[in-house]
Amino acid sequence: MTEQQQRAPWWKRQWKKLMAASGFTVLAGAFVAGIVFWGGFNTALEVTNTEQFCISCHEMRDNVYVEYRNTIHYQNRTGVRATCPDCHVPRPWGYKMIRKIQASNELLHKVLGTIDTPEKFNAKRGELAQHEWDRMKASDSRECRNCHNYTYMDYAEQNSRSAARHQVAFGKGDTCIDCHKGIAHTLPPIEQHIGAPKVSQAGQ
Repeated sequence: MTEQQQRAPWWKRQWKKLMAASGFTVLAGAFVAGIVFWGGFNTALEVTNTEQFCISCHEMRDNVYVEYRNTIHYQNRTGVRATCPDCHVPRPWGYKMIRKIQASNELLHKVLGTIDTPEKFNAKRGELAQHEWDRMKASDSRECRNCHNYTYMDYAEQNSRSAARHQVAFGKGDTCIDCHKGIAHTLPPIEQHIGAPKVSQAGQ
């Protein structure tokens, strides 16, 4: 303690100590609050990234989920399942946040009842599918590549048709969604999607 500090009144010295302690307490409190907030935010985010959450609304449960359960992504010989968020939600945090913001638009349409009946859903199927195909095309089928990657493929283990088409696609720079539009959900009627290419169905 300096001579000047020693000459300062007792109450002033105590006040400075209190302020120093308070500052530390505020910083420590802010740090803890940040951890709690981030933990809560991340937990809520992960809850919305579950299949149970995705099918909690009947629009999804009664339409696309029923279709998905009859595909190779739901049940297969290896026992590896790709759930809704595996295909529709990016894993990198930044892309995930962008996708979540975009998906908030679905809340509005839930309130409006845009696709709340099978008839309404099927009338919009082509448009909804095209939005998702465009998103996947723009990202080079990013979510598909969480499990599938050209460079990991053993063409000798594939049937001759698949091996040949994959190698051609790889050479052309095609992406998964260019050929596999019907892999997890029923394709829209042709009149809703004019010029739809022939696509691989589940199991091919």
